[in-house]
Amino acid sequence: MSTHSSAQNSPGEHHYFAGLDLTGKRVVVVGAGSVAQRRVPRLINAGARVEVVSPEATPAVEAMAEAGELTWHRRPYAEGDLDGAWYAVACATGSEVNEAVAAEAERSRVFCVRSDDASQGTAVTPAVAEHGGLLLGVLAGGAHRRSAAVRDALVAALRSGVVDESAERPAPGVALVGGGPGAPDLITVRGRQLLGRADVVITDRLAPRELLEELGPHVEVVDASKIPYGRAANQDVINELLIEHVRAGKFVVRLKGGDPYVFGRGYEELLACVEAGVPVTTVPGITSAFSVPSAADVPVTHRGVAHEVVVVSGHVGPHDETSLVDWPALARLKGTLVLMMAVKRIGEFAAVLIEHGRDPKSPVAIVQEGTMRTQHAVRSTLAEAADSVRDNDIKPPAVIIVGPVADLTPESRR
Repeated sequence: MSTHSSAQNSPGEHHYFAGLDLTGKRVVVVGAGSVAQRRVPRLINAGARVEVVSPEATPAVEAMAEAGELTWHRRPYAEGDLDGAWYAVACATGSEVNEAVAAEAERSRVFCVRSDDASQGTAVTPAVAEHGGLLLGVLAGGAHRRSAAVRDALVAALRSGVVDESAERPAPGVALVGGGPGAPDLITVRGRQLLGRADVVITDRLAPRELLEELGPHVEVVDASKIPYGRAANQDVINELLIEHVRAGKFVVRLKGGDPYVFGRGYEELLACVEAGVPVTTVPGITSAFSVPSAADVPVTHRGVAHEVVVVSGHVGPHDETSLVDWPALARLKGTLVLMMAVKRIGEFAAVLIEHGRDPKSPVAIVQEGTMRTQHAVRSTLAEAADSVRDNDIKPPAVIIVGPVADLTPESRR
């Protein structure tokens, strides 16, 4: 076992940071294990002509080869493999192989990253991240955890808007941003980025509230909450607000819970903007229809248990003349039903499903405020679901899952 003093590592503090244009250039990666699996995708994305030399490969590297993204030479490394290469990565399992690759690279004047001992290579891989067209890299003289921590902090600052990387203010327009199921860290990267650049944020009750605290003092926040079965902001008013602020020269983020197009009226807002000639973009969000069950350890599909998932809005009852749902057809399905906005009328939905053939003993999971600190889950059956909602004082927002998957637990599926 060898050790290296801080004096020996000191050259690492003086690396020259450069961006390499590897488009169309031969890059050789010796080894096809987990290190190669991490390094190769970025080389491919950089346009490099990647060739991997290794007798064996991880399934991911093998899949890249089968897809034609790289060339895999299924054999051990041999002297001369770096001929014509511009860059090399020595990440074989054995240090002897990596040492030989680095030695050939030195003789051939090919820059080489050595994964098992970075100090013995002629190049090092920085902690890298991409953000909005920026490629960020951090080197810390071999202190990998430090470089990764700084990289993550920089990316978080950029995504939250604490650091504004834009040279100019965003052009006036609307971004329909899905905020995810509720937890603030489940918004998408792009959604958080645009939120950090907003002049105006029009939000509602189900959007991640904690994100509003991170907004700058100049940002105007408009509450357009739609409280279930209570006070509601008129959709026409929301549409008018979006258009009005854009025409005043503002960049507006319409922050919504879940995904804008899953029972979120996002498409209505898009149509209104398009009709008014207002630029609009949509940022998908993580829908609570699937993420909330997942947070409560309820898979909406499971091999051998459920091959179908149907997401149903419960904002109107099954016998309401405005309902577009074919409840008898749903009752005949054997898979998973995910009921949204169904807490108030769960008794009606359960009754119509049972009437048309669904087993009264069908397992049911009810998840209130999923992904939040206050998340609460109840297991029941279709026949007893309404009583369970009442007895456990379940209130919106809640997702109700009907089907065999609701009876699964990690302990039962070993």
